[in-house]
Amino acid sequence: MVTIGDIAREAGVSATTVSNVIHGRTSRVSAQTEARIHEIIRRSDYVPNQSARALQSRSTKVVALINNLESKDQDKFMSDPFFMDLTGAVERALRVEGFYLMVRAVSNGDELLEFLRTWNVEGVFAPGQFEQDPLYQALLELKVPVVLTDSYVSDLGRMHNVGLEDREGGRLATAHLIQNGHRRIVFAGPKIKAGGVVEQRLLGYRQALEEGGVEFDESLVYECEFSTTKMIEQGRKLAMRTDITAVFATADLLAAGLMSGLQQAGRMVPRDISVVGFDDINLCRMTMPMLTTIHQDASAKGRLASECMLRLLKQEAVETSNQVLPVRLVSRDSVRKI
Repeated sequence: MVTIGDIAREAGVSATTVSNVIHGRTSRVSAQTEARIHEIIRRSDYVPNQSARALQSRSTKVVALINNLESKDQDKFMSDPFFMDLTGAVERALRVEGFYLMVRAVSNGDELLEFLRTWNVEGVFAPGQFEQDPLYQALLELKVPVVLTDSYVSDLGRMHNVGLEDREGGRLATAHLIQNGHRRIVFAGPKIKAGGVVEQRLLGYRQALEEGGVEFDESLVYECEFSTTKMIEQGRKLAMRTDITAVFATADLLAAGLMSGLQQAGRMVPRDISVVGFDDINLCRMTMPMLTTIHQDASAKGRLASECMLRLLKQEAVETSNQVLPVRLVSRDSVRKI
């Protein structure tokens, strides 16, 4: 079996240099040396012996990113573009430091604990946690570092969170529509749970209405499942309402689905109904018209969460247990002034 030492001797470099190249830490390695090492690895069919390394160091170098979903929804949790952007940023940051990311959907605390026991992970990322959920209680009791994202909880315990100005985002989106003359504005999002992101964006929507002198109307709040069929169907239903002029959707994916349903039903965006989304994923520049939205930096969120995790794994201090990223409005073509 070929070892790192064998590769180092043939390449004329140290074993540390070979290890750095294998794990992507090449900032201090010349391009020629890196290419030579990769060629030797390819030619020798070298495979890192992760199991042996783990036994020797008692470290698996595995960190898990878990998503709390019911069993019926677990087959589609990787289809959310924003979640994939976040996950990609986390994976890139961990890889540079020689760690591996495992992504898993779990439906309850018992399933989480069984997964952690099976794989002996060293840390856990957990997006969108709710204080009242059993899974959150299981996270509180873990002995490994836990970093949350987009979670509004009063007791972080030993955990850390990287969040967003969700309420401000909801306010900015709604205020933009009001400034363009809209008064009958639909709020559309997934199920509104107490202590979550969607609730915060709803609070921002209501704040903007109050500041703009517009009365809140409960009939304009819509909950919609995040499936292509359901989102388009909801858009077609909204098209039947002749009293509305605008929609604020709490995610760009939802906004795109609603736009499709509206336009299939003969209501043009923004001629008949204006639409604002949230997230500023790449999809916004591919819709017709291009989508006005609230920008958040998924890569920065993933990078900050990873930096926090890596410091915790190294038993280093983390300055704050709750980091909050800013948002801003990105105006494109999906809002008309009336």
